[in-house]
Amino acid sequence: MSDVRLKVGGRFYTLACGDGEEERVRELAARVDEKIRAMESGVPANEARALLFAAIFLADEIDEARKAAPQPAPPPAPASYDADELAATLERVAAALENAATALEGRAPDA
Repeated sequence: MSDVRLKVGGRFYTLACGDGEEERVRELAARVDEKIRAMESGVPANEARALLFAAIFLADEIDEARKAAPQPAPPPAPASYDADELAATLERVAAALENAATALEGRAPDA
């Protein structure tokens, strides 16, 4: 674990994060700080309230981005098989495997 010192809304915070995640945490804190600075004129100086508004604005952005993201294509429908054709194919494969096994054992295959 690592500790990262962050400045958000004019105050410093120390936050624990996983090793190697320090830069990502700094980037995210900078986005929150950016939101707080952008709304400073319209939001009271109450720290908790400012952080709440910043979180709501960021959550709204995430929600809008998710709505705008292309939806994945549905999986293709399973192929339909003719049961008789499938059975015949499996019989041919089984016969070929038996013949291969017989050839490996050094005996002539059955006809």
